[in-house]
Amino acid sequence: MTTHLAHPIDPTALKELRSADDAGRRTVPVTDEEGGAPLRCCLRRSAPGMGVPPLERSREWGSIALVSYAPQRRRAAEHGVDPGAYDEQGPVFIHAEDCAGPDGDALPFANAHRTVRRYSGDGRIVGGRLVEPGDFEAAFTEAFADPEVAFVHVRAVEYGCFLYEVRRG
Repeated sequence: MTTHLAHPIDPTALKELRSADDAGRRTVPVTDEEGGAPLRCCLRRSAPGMGVPPLERSREWGSIALVSYAPQRRRAAEHGVDPGAYDEQGPVFIHAEDCAGPDGDALPFANAHRTVRRYSGDGRIVGGRLVEPGDFEAAFTEAFADPEVAFVHVRAVEYGCFLYEVRRG
């Protein structure tokens, strides 16, 4: 049973990212020939062929985009703090058009090793750990047992990419 909720990229941020990313580049939709890209807007994987011409795709498909996203910069601006050295940006896949968002509350992308990075309320890293598949809930419970931890980022081990955020409950 999932007791911690995965939060995708905020809809307001997604709207902005669909125009220009956090590095200031224009967003360019692409076709995903292979499928499997972790979409941070709906916390699902892309389907093969996403981005084929509109008349040839189902309503669930659509184009995807690889954009630069700066979660700490956005969070710092929202909370009126300075992100300092934690103002990192990295690549994330999103639907290039509006999507329905997550479907359910199961933890996404939990079938591989991940990093759970812990942050304080002012956005400073206060720890982290490697998480094995099946150990996510224990990692979140451990993280939030520390009163200094306000939220965690789940990140890909291979590239360090942001996957989603889990907040103190």
